[in-house]
Amino acid sequence: MKQLILMRHGKSSWDYEVSDKDRPLLQRGINDAHLVSKTFGNHAPKIDFAYSSPAIRALHTSIICLRNLDFDLNWFKVDKALYDFSGDSVQRFVGKLDNDLQTVAIFGHNYAFTSLANTWGDQYIENVPTAGLVHIIFNVDDWSKVSKGTTERTIFPKHLK
Repeated sequence: MKQLILMRHGKSSWDYEVSDKDRPLLQRGINDAHLVSKTFGNHAPKIDFAYSSPAIRALHTSIICLRNLDFDLNWFKVDKALYDFSGDSVQRFVGKLDNDLQTVAIFGHNYAFTSLANTWGDQYIENVPTAGLVHIIFNVDDWSKVSKGTTERTIFPKHLK
């Protein structure tokens, strides 16, 4: 059994003249990342490895979340394949994960995460919001065979406020 946790980055700021990859989180994005990750932590499975897009907003979200889960950052890596908006690169990335890993968390972007949550999960999600988390379980032992799974849990900031 494989488990995938997709978490979209928190709300980011457009107030700075920086590249897309360098946009920081707004305070709301920071607060929402704390709120969602602490809620998830109440029932979170043990995460074997976590990956983040190199975009600052995704990286900052991942660190907030992983610290709240007391996750050992030795099992964390930034991967440029996750700076993806279509979902194609993320899908290829997941298919190549090490099969010794049972539960993986990925921090990244939309439209990719909404598309993949709907492709892989069994609940339709119109939009994974900023700082939204989707936990999907797959009844396979090989990441390359991930297709349709069960949406175990969704945690969206608006449902917690």
